Amino acid sequence: MSTTITAMFDSRAEAEAAKARLQSARIDADNIQVTDKSSSGYNETSYSTHQDLGIWESVKNAFLPDEDRHTYEEGVRRGGAVLTADVDDDYVDDAVRVLDEANTVDIEERASEWRASGWEQPVAATGARTGAQEEVIPIVEEQLVVGKRDVSRGGVRVRSYVTETPVHEQVRLRNERVDVQRRAVDQPLSGVDAEAFRERTINMTATGEEAVVGKNARVVEEVVVSKTAEERVEEVDDTVRRTEVEVDNDTNVAQGTSLRGKDDKRI
Repeated sequence: MSTTITAMFDSRAEAEAAKARLQSARIDADNIQVTDKSSSGYNETSYSTHQDLGIWESVKNAFLPDEDRHTYEEGVRRGGAVLTADVDDDYVDDAVRVLDEANTVDIEERASEWRASGWEQPVAATGARTGAQEEVIPIVEEQLVVGKRDVSRGGVRVRSYVTETPVHEQVRLRNERVDVQRRAVDQPLSGVDAEAFRERTINMTATGEEAVVGKNARVVEEVVVSKTAEERVEEVDDTVRRTEVEVDNDTNVAQGTSLRGKDDKRI
């Protein structure tokens, strides 16, 4: 049994690249198709209906509710491209991983952004069709939506600040002092002292030392803050529901018919 995977990309080039990656990944997949504005059935002014499938006419196994079909059509209208592929159930997880690594668009998040900017999603018509004697029973099928989001895994905050530490040092300083003394002398004036009566002036200067403080800054250590990223593959298991319709002929022998298509998965 196979599952139809539907993925949205921002451009046809990205969708074609994802298609090539899917084909080269040795995954059992058929009917890999890329749809954009250039595809048959594209309508710029209206959305698809049950009578007019539009771009979905060529995608035979894409069993999508109206709301999802219209969301993908809006993505195409905004320049995007849709990739669909029928993948064997044993390879679905591998196919989802390959497409996820190819930058698929989170369609739910993108639709929320469009609605926030004013986009109004069309409401699908239900109930009896006018002008015809028939009743409509919608066949509802749940689809598994696989996406990803960023979550916090903790972190670190590094703050630098300046501290002051008192430092005590000793330095030996030299100071000079000038002394003037008078001494009593009683002796005859010798020839050497013949110029004793000459006028003269003696200048003597005292010097001293004082402490001078300077500072030199040096880098003694570095704190490096960095982060690394790693990827992992997580298995997602869930169940999906689908409406089944049993038709009984109005005869004595009732015959049952099960209207069931292939499962569908979108990412």
